[in-house]
Amino acid sequence: MVIHQTIGGRDTVLTAEDLAALRENLHEQRLFRQEQLRQFAAFSSDRAEDRRRREDAAQIEVGVKLAASARMVLADVEAALARMDCGQYGACHLCRRAVERHRLLIVPQARYCGRCQQVREAGR
Repeated sequence: MVIHQTIGGRDTVLTAEDLAALRENLHEQRLFRQEQLRQFAAFSSDRAEDRRRREDAAQIEVGVKLAASARMVLADVEAALARMDCGQYGACHLCRRAVERHRLLIVPQARYCGRCQQVREAGR
């Protein structure tokens, strides 16, 4: 499968090799995040009471935020794999144009093209 994209007047192509590498990267990210969440869960359930006595609130908050971040990235990765499976991978969720190849190679779970991502970030 080759996804042909035209961006800013120049062609960009996601080759079958690109897609295979992106899928592999996403699978590796999923495994990493799942393991990370298992470790957070084991740490909090096994030592929750002892840890509360020894750690201050800031350290607990950092752990909670790291786990939330890991869950968000895992959801993004799984959504990207689902888009790949149904043939919608690489299309911007806002403008429906192709997400730039170089962007996908860096952030394979990207939902937005560079321009739409900038607009979203400017609106925050």
